[in-house]
Amino acid sequence: MTQQITLKGNPVDVEGTLPAPGDTLPDFSLTGANLRDVALEAFAGKRKIFNIFPSMDTPTCALSVKRFNAEADALDNIALLQISADLPFAHARFCNAEGLENGTTLSMMRDKRFAQDYGVLIANGPMEGLCARAVIVADEQGAVLHSELVSEIAQEPNYDDALAALKV
Repeated sequence: MTQQITLKGNPVDVEGTLPAPGDTLPDFSLTGANLRDVALEAFAGKRKIFNIFPSMDTPTCALSVKRFNAEADALDNIALLQISADLPFAHARFCNAEGLENGTTLSMMRDKRFAQDYGVLIANGPMEGLCARAVIVADEQGAVLHSELVSEIAQEPNYDDALAALKV
């Protein structure tokens, strides 16, 4: 399935289908900070916030990473997954420079299937091959409680709706 979002008002196609509330999260294999593969099962038994974005090196992405990191401080039993195509080295550099300690950074550097399976693969335009901005919240069993594919890449996600889904 192809969806359309915008980048500074210009149409961009996104491949795949974003998991919707009630769906079960698809498994994945992403690259962790230690360059080892990380699968969904590593976060079993925890509520999950997926903050998916193009690159930590853009202002809006940096804001979302900082905001979710700060919000995760007050939450119990949460796995905050910060996911992009950035290399793990870039993730570490950014988090160290910003003093961010909450969450797990994950890279799709080895495999773009995550982006397609989760409905966030940018299919054309200047950011082709990166992730579109999206947020997915799931319970301890991997059932999706909330999902948002942000319609304009340069805008931040709706943090309030994502966090409210954890209180249900």
